[in-house]
Amino acid sequence: MKTKEKKILLSGIVLILWFVLWTLLIQIIDVKPAGANGTEIGFSAINTWFHSETGVNMLLYNITDWLGLVPIFVCTFFCVLGVVQLIKRRSLFKVDFDIVLLGVYYVIVIFGYLIFETIPINYRPILIDGFLESSYPSSTTLLVLSVMPTAVFQANQRLRNAAIKRLTASVTVMFTIFMVAGRLLSGVHWLTDIVGSILLSLGLFCIYKGIVLWNLTKNYRN
Repeated sequence: MKTKEKKILLSGIVLILWFVLWTLLIQIIDVKPAGANGTEIGFSAINTWFHSETGVNMLLYNITDWLGLVPIFVCTFFCVLGVVQLIKRRSLFKVDFDIVLLGVYYVIVIFGYLIFETIPINYRPILIDGFLESSYPSSTTLLVLSVMPTAVFQANQRLRNAAIKRLTASVTVMFTIFMVAGRLLSGVHWLTDIVGSILLSLGLFCIYKGIVLWNLTKNYRN
């Protein structure tokens, strides 16, 4: 394995470890009943300060909520691509490695989301339609930051036109920044929810990217 792949993989592992540590710290540092309906939150001082500064913007929340369908469409596109390859090649082992691994990667992301929905770490600062919902990590931020970088990565691997590659990267980066900032400034998440999502999603993506690049290097040598 080349140094580049090792660095990317190591970066992913380190980010995942930071996410685990961050999740533990949220449950023990400055935990106070500062949330909606008196729910306890970690890092309460910085979380409540940031929330008071941003306020609540339900329009921004609804916009980013609907735009959360975009990464789902991206997932669907690559799933369809994988199925088409499977039908044409008649063997799962003949489907492109990066597409198969991408499917596994998406399943892991969904699994991670379900775990934190089942075992709440933090609850939202406000009630949504009268209900108290789990907020850690931010599921929309997790989905966007896990999926959208794969769209850029796949475009760079599969497209030949440099202009289209740059356009894909530019649009994806702008969309991702808007979504993360939108969830942060809408006031429906604590600051620590967004940080947790960033650590987890980028960690998972780095591991996926590192494995794919390692496989490409291995095949090139063979």
